[in-house]
Amino acid sequence: MRTHFTRRSLIRGITAATAVASLATGLAACGGDSDAATTTGTGASGEVVIGRVSNGAATQTAIKVSEVTSISAELPAAVRKSGKLVIGIGALPAGFPPLAYVGDDQKTLTGSEPDLGRLVAAVFGLRAEVRNSTWENLFVGIDSGKVDVAFSNVTDTEERKKKYEFASYRQDNLAFLVPKKSTWNFDGSYESLAGKTVAVASGTNQEKILLEWKEKLAKEGKKLDIKYFQDSPSTYLALNSGKIDASFGPNPGFAYHNRQVAGTPNATRTAGTYSGAGARLQGLIAATAKKDSGLAKPLADAVNYLIEHGQYAKWLKAYDLSNEAVAKSEVNPPGLPLDNS
Repeated sequence: MRTHFTRRSLIRGITAATAVASLATGLAACGGDSDAATTTGTGASGEVVIGRVSNGAATQTAIKVSEVTSISAELPAAVRKSGKLVIGIGALPAGFPPLAYVGDDQKTLTGSEPDLGRLVAAVFGLRAEVRNSTWENLFVGIDSGKVDVAFSNVTDTEERKKKYEFASYRQDNLAFLVPKKSTWNFDGSYESLAGKTVAVASGTNQEKILLEWKEKLAKEGKKLDIKYFQDSPSTYLALNSGKIDASFGPNPGFAYHNRQVAGTPNATRTAGTYSGAGARLQGLIAATAKKDSGLAKPLADAVNYLIEHGQYAKWLKAYDLSNEAVAKSEVNPPGLPLDNS
């Protein structure tokens, strides 16, 4: 994600973590095909199984959802007549759990992003066809019409609005990871970091934020020590040994790590979140379609239906992402500004 450091560090951090969790087989690319597709018939069954073959990244949850004709009627005629919603995921080559990766059957694309796409397709009464590609080819697919909509951790930015339209569905958050036994919590203010030693990945959005906080604290005569490690396993080792107080990085990756180490001596927890867009704006992840495609409104209406009827909360809970819930899906909400996108 060249225009947003958070996703890049998410992929880097989680990929390293998967080595610790021994998920190599579950992260194989879909046959190496840059446009591999998985078709899931959800429209007729009225049920979507969240976290299926997730290899421990989610709590498998069966969610009832059927077509809402007042919403499906809003779809462009070509999409409605096709009988399917083609969902783009940019998870090749390695995937990035818990958001999108190949499941433990080594063929099904699973994760929170494709699962939400399947729920939305069910609201439309359409068959979900999930296509996996590289990040770059994800947008090529949207531009060419091969993909109807991307559910792939795409951040809403003002730059992207020049070519795409959005329906928001999840907060774009950074988080602080601490040992489960730690009593410290981030209260949303940089002052709470005074005297702490925090790890962060170099060259990321979160590093930029942390360095700004360090400078502010220094002006107040207070200290924030920032540490850098080669990879996520090294960071987790430092956290477990007490060399650092916390690690600052993408919230989904930490949610995944918390689940992987739960019940072990190295159990961790999330000690607070912060908008990936900084203090001025809550960053948002959004379903992404070609500009003027006519898809943004029905997509937002479908997500809002899922919010209002409880399926949305069950989806987030299954992946331990409830702290990224939005109250409402919006069409083209304010995005990351041009000077920071």
